[in-house]
Amino acid sequence: MKKIYLILFLATLSGGLFAQTTTPAPASKAQKEKEKEQRKLKKIAIFREQEEGENVFQRDFSAGARLNTDGWSGFVEKGYRKSRKKVTYFQLEFSEKKNNKEYKQSGGYSFTQRPYIFGKQNNFYPVKLGIGQRYLIGGKANKNGVEVDAIYYGGLSLGLLKPYYVNVQDPAGDNIDLKYSPENANLFLNKDKINGAAGFGKGWGNLSVVPGAHAKLGLRFDWAHFNEVVSALEIGVNAEMYTKKIPIMVPVNGTDYNKQFFFNAYVGIQFGKRWNKR
Repeated sequence: MKKIYLILFLATLSGGLFAQTTTPAPASKAQKEKEKEQRKLKKIAIFREQEEGENVFQRDFSAGARLNTDGWSGFVEKGYRKSRKKVTYFQLEFSEKKNNKEYKQSGGYSFTQRPYIFGKQNNFYPVKLGIGQRYLIGGKANKNGVEVDAIYYGGLSLGLLKPYYVNVQDPAGDNIDLKYSPENANLFLNKDKINGAAGFGKGWGNLSVVPGAHAKLGLRFDWAHFNEVVSALEIGVNAEMYTKKIPIMVPVNGTDYNKQFFFNAYVGIQFGKRWNKR
């Protein structure tokens, strides 16, 4: 009888030990399923953010062009995301400014002569480097929506002055390329002696530099269908101040149309890409 009790006791004990060693298995499997579900939900959340237009990329680079009320511009831009709503960006811009008194007219009596701008003294090409911020004020409802950012930006300017040359007939009857100086004003400003413009390549060896500063405010509309693509339209106003008056036109009859402070409105378009840093 004692042997029977001992056998039953050992069987009960071994059954309990077996149950203890096998019961954790279902718990471990459940934990794995839970972790798998959490990873799946995280992926869905990230996909939903991108699908609904939430821009989560940390870097962007783009290039574009602007049409200004006083000229044109081309630029490149690099952006660094600081938060969901703020992007700090750097921009390098090259532009040409024109005086509102400029107008082209034909010179000489030949169709081969280039049209020229009477009274123009210099071409003015500002080179601008600056830093700004884009602030999100309206996100995309979906990939086909439009993201709207407010922009504020400022920096330094280097105004490049390139002498403007015209081809004239000098007193000896020779055709020469001539830039303006007070000494040759009677020839440079004589329409009867002007054959036409001397050409874009003339004058680059005689550049002078005028330093200044610039700032702008605007709105940017990014309609890209995918967040990794930059396709944007920008409108705004721009202000520039230089250390002296910029001599674009020759003063005529004592009237100086040149200025030191420039203010314009612009519309621009740009294209590029976005990515995450590694």
